[in-house]
Amino acid sequence: MEQKHFNKNEILQKLIPLVENTAMRYGAIPIEIDFTKESGKWFLRIFLYKESGVTLDDCENVSRSLNPFLDDIVPVKFYLEVSSPGLDRKIKSDKEYLIFKGKSINIKLKSQIEGIDEKQFLAKIIDFDPEQGLTVEKLDDKKEYLIPKDKIHRVQLHIDDI
Repeated sequence: MEQKHFNKNEILQKLIPLVENTAMRYGAIPIEIDFTKESGKWFLRIFLYKESGVTLDDCENVSRSLNPFLDDIVPVKFYLEVSSPGLDRKIKSDKEYLIFKGKSINIKLKSQIEGIDEKQFLAKIIDFDPEQGLTVEKLDDKKEYLIPKDKIHRVQLHIDDI
């Protein structure tokens, strides 16, 4: 089963539709699928999102449903980890901006933008366009701003007061 040479991206391309379809059966969205080698061991990590929150049962169901198919796709021994992305997740993809629309974020800019005095602030995601950028409502002044993607250093979900 252990093969030395394979294309990690080809494996991911085969895994993505399988993981997406499996997660959808349980009402979840995979927001990140990562296949990586760490300390000589391969890991397939799947981070799920659900508006109502990801439960341990969701993770187990997705894991059990995927297991019978993974050995046919992944040519090396690996460890499968299915989990929630965490409350203060860094947003890493365009897809996540749309999934987390309406959520509060901590945003850090690479450089200042006209109308915004600080480089780091709290905001709410209003919309996202891959060409135009991220539209946010700054929480301190309640004004909307369009932030080009190339001006964004980091966006992280903000843990709202419960």
